[in-house]
Amino acid sequence: MEQGSSKHGPVHDESLKHETQGLVRAGRSTRAQEWRDPEPPGEDQPDVSAGSRGPGVPPGMTPRDVADRSALASNLGHTVYPADRDALLSRLAENNAPSQLVDRVATLPADETYQNVQEVAVALGLAVESKRF
Repeated sequence: MEQGSSKHGPVHDESLKHETQGLVRAGRSTRAQEWRDPEPPGEDQPDVSAGSRGPGVPPGMTPRDVADRSALASNLGHTVYPADRDALLSRLAENNAPSQLVDRVATLPADETYQNVQEVAVALGLAVESKRF
């Protein structure tokens, strides 16, 4: 077995392990010198600690609305537009879309033409994000 050189030996490895053991076990900073810890957010700033962010949901929508529109968009693609109900149903069949999605799109009026997934979502009664001003 070949032994390579390292920057430090077993004694130094153990001391490094001991230094980080508190941090690993506590799940928080264990520094003795408080000035080395990162500062907390200010009063007018959001808390960005680990796990504090939720999923991105635009104003006016719920996570379910986002999931429904995402499923619609991923199964239709962007090359189908402009499209009527029959073209949408044909694309969903090509992409083996879930049957509940196909059933929803089948309820659309046959004589309407849709320019994008947003128009289809509105026609299906899905919530869409409100405009930001």
